[in-house]
Formats: sequence, structure tokens, C-alpha cells
Amino acid sequence: MNASMRLLGFLLLALVPWAPAWASGLVMVLNSGDASISLIDFTRQTELRRIPALREPHHWALTPDGRDLIVGDSAGNELIFLDPATGAVRKRLSVSDPYQLGFSPDGKWLVVNGIARNQVDIYDGATFALAKRIPVASMPSHLVYAPDSRRVFVTLQGTDKVMAIDLANFAPLWTAEVGKAPAGIVWSHGRLIVGIMGSDYVSVVDPADGRVEKRITTGRGAHAPFVSPDGRIVYVGNRVEGTISAIDTGTLTVSRTYRLPGGADDMAFAPGGKMWVTQRFVQKVAVLDLASGDYISIPVGRSPHGIFLNPGAP
Repeated sequence: MNASMRLLGFLLLALVPWAPAWASGLVMVLNSGDASISLIDFTRQTELRRIPALREPHHWALTPDGRDLIVGDSAGNELIFLDPATGAVRKRLSVSDPYQLGFSPDGKWLVVNGIARNQVDIYDGATFALAKRIPVASMPSHLVYAPDSRRVFVTLQGTDKVMAIDLANFAPLWTAEVGKAPAGIVWSHGRLIVGIMGSDYVSVVDPADGRVEKRITTGRGAHAPFVSPDGRIVYVGNRVEGTISAIDTGTLTVSRTYRLPGGADDMAFAPGGKMWVTQRFVQKVAVLDLASGDYISIPVGRSPHGIFLNPGAP
């Protein structure tokens, strides 16, 4: 490439607001209230464009090989397969009510929670063929796997319970009450941590039988916990309180609280000690500096929910 061509490329990146996202990394924000997916330039922290969805994109899952980012459009009954580096739509697949979804650690299964249809669907992770549909009592919301891929745990918001499912025979192992309107759930150091959205705490749950071992007060509307990359901290967005709590996984105590109004929801970790957080109630996504507690907000679509970061997009 000669000097004039390089100069033209730099000018395009500087002057054209819709320049390709691969210029400096990519962030995808799922706007559940706008039926769209915002593509944000990771470095410039500005929205590039939006990908249309059918009705309500909420959550996503990266395929085990990293090739496709799958977005679940729950009310649209569709999975959207995107290129995680560019946001290009590769294909669409009809699936019943894909609200929350995730691949097992071994890649064998894709479990999809149908929050509106009260069903947990288990698909073959390679072929996407439906292997089993499990009817549940009310509102299967979030999910997490055991590290050995033998069990999946699903929160049931409408019944205040968590269900454990054996993936060897697709049978429920136990169902236990954990708190009012449980939402997000993660695995940490051999225990489950569940956000109790209808109250102000998270429940620490024994994965063997569902027994609540401890409650950790965080803030009103404790929605979804996220584990830091090093596993030392679980961050919890308290949507009603307008805060994020940092829970030390060694002591199971709150070590720090960040002020972040606007309905802190899903989170994603970035290099340099930054965390991106969707602000569900104010149509924005925040970039939070975990050292200082300072943040900036970027406008996106209505009711932003799931968020995916690819800071190293080519």
C-alpha cells in the first residue's frame, strides 16, 4: 500500500462516523426495547450503526469455536448468528423463545431458557437439534453450568427457585427456594451465587442440593452477578439501588460499592481495569473505571440488556 492510500484510509477512519468497526475493536449492545443491536467502536466509544432484530434481543452466547456470536431474540423466536469481529449477520435460525442461552463448557450442549413459554430447551451444541424440552413452573431466567458440564442450573423467577438439571439424562435433580424473583446466577469456587432481584441481596447456594448457605446484602434490585476474569470478585448490579457491589469471593463480603444509576444490568470486562455495563433504564451503556469509580455513558437503544466485547477485533 503506497503513502497516498494509507493517508486516504486514515482520513476515512477520522471523518466517517460509519467507518468499519474493525478499525479499533467492537462492542455489541442488545437493545431489547428497540429490536436492534448497537455496534460501538471500542476505542472511540461511539455508536457506529445498528443491526435490526425482529422483536426482543436479550442475551448472547459465543460458539465454542469462537466463530459465531449467537444473539437470542426471544419474542422474535429467532437466533441471530453474527461475526463477532464485524457484526455481520451470517444466518438466522428459528428457535422457540430464546431468552437466556449458553453452551456447556465442553461444548456438547446449548441450553436455552424460554422465559415466556416456561420451558428449558436442550439443544445439541453442534447441530442445534432439539434434544429435550423440559416444562418448568414459571419464568426460567438465567443459567450457569457446573464446570464439569454435567449439570445446568436455572433460575425460576416466577417461583423464587433454582432448578438443577442433570445433562446425562435431562432430568431435574432438585428445585429449591432461594429468594424472591431470582435472576442472574454464576458459579464461583464450588458455590452458586444468585441475584435476588425482588430484594436486596444475593444468595450463596450449595449446588449439591440447593440449600442457601448465606445471604450477602448488596442493594435493592440485586439482579445479575458477573465473575471477574481472575475469579476474585463477583460484581452485582443493583438495578433499583443504582449501585454495583463488588463481592470478595474469598471472604464472601462486599469489598466495594460503585455508584451507577440507570439500572445497572449486564457487564463485560475490558483491558485496563474497565468494565462496560448496560444501563437498562436510561438507554445507555457505561464504561466504568474499577480503580477510580469514574464512568462515562454512551447512548444506545431502548432497554439495553446483553453486552459483548471484542476489543481485539482485527
